[in-house]
Amino acid sequence: MLKTFTKVAATAALLATPFAAWADGHQEFTIRATANSNENDEDYDGLVVFKNYVEAASNGRIGVEMFIGTQLCSGGAAGIMPFVQVLDLPYLMSDDRVAEAVLSGDFTRTMRDMGLEATDGALRLMTIGNTGGWRNFANTQRRVEGPADMEGLKIRTVVADLPQELVRALGASPTPIPWPELFTSFQTGVVEGSKNGITDIMGMKFPDAGLQYVTLDGHAYMGALWFMSNENFMAMPEDLRRVVVDGFSQLQQATFASPKRKSIDAYAAFVEGGGDLYVPSPEQKAAFAEAAAPVQDWFRANVDGGNEILDAMLAAVGDAEAALKADYAKDLN
Repeated sequence: MLKTFTKVAATAALLATPFAAWADGHQEFTIRATANSNENDEDYDGLVVFKNYVEAASNGRIGVEMFIGTQLCSGGAAGIMPFVQVLDLPYLMSDDRVAEAVLSGDFTRTMRDMGLEATDGALRLMTIGNTGGWRNFANTQRRVEGPADMEGLKIRTVVADLPQELVRALGASPTPIPWPELFTSFQTGVVEGSKNGITDIMGMKFPDAGLQYVTLDGHAYMGALWFMSNENFMAMPEDLRRVVVDGFSQLQQATFASPKRKSIDAYAAFVEGGGDLYVPSPEQKAAFAEAAAPVQDWFRANVDGGNEILDAMLAAVGDAEAALKADYAKDLN
């Protein structure tokens, strides 16, 4: 399996190779699972849940080997499936309930089918989880309350067109910097800001490098795309394919939950350290979304499969928001 996610520039892999080893007389398949993370990361939490569920539910017929760090790590999916960058488009999903509903439904199946077509049937998207909460703008210079406050800031991005288009649309200057160099780049002023989740900010100790302003604009949900070799998946009997599918559902739920808990302590530590945490008003957030709207047009015009996947995303968001509105009508009275 290949696993990639849109969390800054990082990628990880999930590799599965079934074989008739029959280890200990009963194991039929071994899934080799890797994440470019550590044991404090949401991806690790998800893999632990996946391993436990799959091995137990298959009664030992499937074994899961975990490789944490850079072992077995492969490149990101966007190079061969550029449409997966739809998850990086800003201000499409408003909150966790909407995002979780979208990523648990037919939108993910649409992306799965597009991925199978793009890879000639090689890679099968199994689920989309979360890997760090929501991306927010953070910087070393000043409080950002609206798009005008972004003007001129040097914002770190990955070497990819879409995040650079977003930063430009908001009036800032995109500056591609490798992730390992970001701490020093904040210290030296090479960059003045970034677009990360709070657990990344605190985990990398960026406040020590001068990152003291965070605006909770929540412009993108940090989605994690988990892929499996379609040939290997289909080589399993149907009962074991069901176990694997259910295992990925368990992984998804674990990664949905993990950042919520970890972000509480991270936000508290940021504020206790003197950080300025700003929550935009609905009007200010709408101004951010309006300023960033041209990025959707760019995506449609420049990304293969962009129209199809963005239409699917917008439809799924509309359905999720309508269902949530109906639920509120039932639950608030």
